[in-house]
Amino acid sequence: MPTYTRLPRFLKDYAALSPREQASFKAAVAKFAEDLAAGEFCKGLGVRGVQGAGGIFELRWADDGRATFEYGPPVAGHEGEPHVIWRRVGTHAIFERP
Repeated sequence: MPTYTRLPRFLKDYAALSPREQASFKAAVAKFAEDLAAGEFCKGLGVRGVQGAGGIFELRWADDGRATFEYGPPVAGHEGEPHVIWRRVGTHAIFERP
C-alpha cells in the first residue's frame, strides 16, 4: 500500500473544500491507491504530468476538481512502495501554483 504526506498548503486547500467535495476526493484517492498498487491508472482519474512543472502530477477527482502530487523517496519500513506527496487540492485554479 502506498504511503503519503500532505503538505501544509494541501491541508489548507482541503479544509476549504465542502464536505461533499472532500467525500468525492476521498473516493478518488481510494481508487488512486488501488491503481497505484496495481501499477496502472484508469483513464477516469486523469492522472498525468502537470505541464511546465516537472515531476508534479495531477489527479482529476471531479469535473472541476484537481489535486497535485509528486513522488517522494520511500518511507523507512515501506521500501519498494510508492510514497505520494500531496501538494494541492481544489479547482483548476491550483495550477497557478501546483
